[in-house]
Amino acid sequence: MPNFLLKRWYGYRTVWAFLLLLILTAFVTAYNWLLGLLSLCLVIVVIFVMLRAELKFRRELAEYTSTLSYRVGGIEGEITSRLPFGLLLYDKDRTIEWHNRQVSQLLGIDTAIGLSLSELLPGLPPLARDKKDGSKEPLSQVRAEIEVGAETYDVRVYPEERLIYLQKMTEMAELRERYEKESLTLGILVLDNLDEAFQGMDDQQRTLTIARATSLINGWARQYEVYLRRLSSERYMMLLNQASLEKLENSRFVILDEVREATSDLKVPMTLSIGLACGSEKISELGALAQSSLDMALGRGGDQAAVKAGQRLSFYGGRSNAVEKRTRVRARVIAHALRDLIKRSDRVLIMGHQNPDMDVIGAAIGMLKAAERLDVEASIVLAGDNPSIAKMMEHIRDDSTLEDQFISPDEALSLMTERTLLVVVDTHKQSMTIEPKLVQRAKQVVVIDHHRRSEEFINDAVIVYLEPYASSTSELVTELLQYIDDNMALTPLEATSLLAGITVDTKHFALHTGSRTFEAAGFLRRSGADTMLVQRILKENLNEYISKAEIIKHTRVVMGGVALAVTEEGHQFPQLLIAQAADTLLNMTDVNASFVIGSRPDGLTAISARSFGKINVQVVMERLGGGGHLTNAAVQLDISPQEAEKKLLAVLEDIEKEEGLFE
Repeated sequence: MPNFLLKRWYGYRTVWAFLLLLILTAFVTAYNWLLGLLSLCLVIVVIFVMLRAELKFRRELAEYTSTLSYRVGGIEGEITSRLPFGLLLYDKDRTIEWHNRQVSQLLGIDTAIGLSLSELLPGLPPLARDKKDGSKEPLSQVRAEIEVGAETYDVRVYPEERLIYLQKMTEMAELRERYEKESLTLGILVLDNLDEAFQGMDDQQRTLTIARATSLINGWARQYEVYLRRLSSERYMMLLNQASLEKLENSRFVILDEVREATSDLKVPMTLSIGLACGSEKISELGALAQSSLDMALGRGGDQAAVKAGQRLSFYGGRSNAVEKRTRVRARVIAHALRDLIKRSDRVLIMGHQNPDMDVIGAAIGMLKAAERLDVEASIVLAGDNPSIAKMMEHIRDDSTLEDQFISPDEALSLMTERTLLVVVDTHKQSMTIEPKLVQRAKQVVVIDHHRRSEEFINDAVIVYLEPYASSTSELVTELLQYIDDNMALTPLEATSLLAGITVDTKHFALHTGSRTFEAAGFLRRSGADTMLVQRILKENLNEYISKAEIIKHTRVVMGGVALAVTEEGHQFPQLLIAQAADTLLNMTDVNASFVIGSRPDGLTAISARSFGKINVQVVMERLGGGGHLTNAAVQLDISPQEAEKKLLAVLEDIEKEEGLFE
């Protein structure tokens, strides 16, 4: 019986009332003892009546609760059995001890008593977590959605009470799945190299060629239930649902290969770029995400599809090299905008990626020259030497004026103001820069890079000059210099550093070269670049050559044309040497791609990947967390070389199953 019912009658108000009656009786007695005696008798009668009423109330309440307990006890089992959800109790061995009638109806069995949880509810997540001492600690609650046969159930487990609630939600799951499959996906498709593909054609040939591509695209759209709306001669809008998008992803966007192969007779085969977005309820946001995905696909060289689904960003295709743009309009526009930005700044800081190479040094010195010509103070941020730039830095130190322009990251942070311009060269990832804090603090950032765009990007940059068709960042900077100042005059050392950057990234003009590469090299040669000095800077010493041979000694060929070298445990090699070993392996007979895995002095494991284009090594390295180009990519992992080898082989096998390893 609740205490508040038992104690209600002698609360403070009742006690004060009795005291007041006794005080009044005392006053009456003092005035007239006969009336006082009569009053006392009346008070006693009132107290007696109230006590008797209270005792009767307690007796009747006890009888009522006794009857209620009997009724509840009588129907408790029936109520539990008739609940619209299942109840199960299990023991310490996770064996079912008891369940209500609803469990049998939900699971379609006579009884579950004696069955184990794993047998009755397969797919149930762990009910305890591991502690540091190795023991198990039960979770307070576990909720999961599991499938048993063709049905879906919502399961809530309370491990401390060893109690399970089971509810059927097949219809809800089917409705949710239908909603997800029918949710809107918005996309943009562009023929990304029409100008290059149509060069030299007459109007009739152009019309026939674009009709051929359009026919393929329309047939593909009908096959995958995609609504296609042509916006211009080279641009289409796509509307589809999630189910169609899933089919497209499973097909690896086969239209990319079909259009390229159908126009392979052209001097420059036609390629597509596709940007798709889903996962947002706002149409305007979907449109912005689709355009962002398209920009990502184009920034990676085109001929690929980029799909943005919530937090997931996936890429498909990208099997062809980026087509070199034959117009200098973009370079001139970027150069003029950069010139105005430098003039408005009080200082220019130039920074590359960690472990800078010759391309970083060349591009940085080029941007230093641009600021100097515009009478703006500039400095190059460098955090110590490394083997790949050591010889170049020796020649720079012989030039006291140029040497003074190199500063440490800490000095750069102290010099930065609101009007300081930060120029990031040869990378577009903040995490890969020499000092990421500079990117965070800078109000004005310019990005100049030739690598294919990755998911991580410096989004707040004022100017982005990202051209994956270019051989190197030094090539891009060389072009910009010619437009920043028509009378640009480089010193022999400045021209040589830029030429060395191009030479290293093109493997002595053997890879990634286009007409613009040789034009840039010609300008640098006319400016006094010393080709013999470049050769001396890039010379190998005998010890490095022997170390490289030691790496190559452990090479084996896998998967029909992939050379894989893994260094021995306990041996460490510089990043440059690992990359050079990958370059050397690529020149071997019947080798289409090379991967070299080795430990670096800093404890990380480096993978350098090279190919002639039959394998997109950028996609391979991206799956391991790295990036690069179609034919040149790398990644650094905090694991042993042997573990890195297992991961790499697993990725190669996955790609082979999904779309084939070789183009």
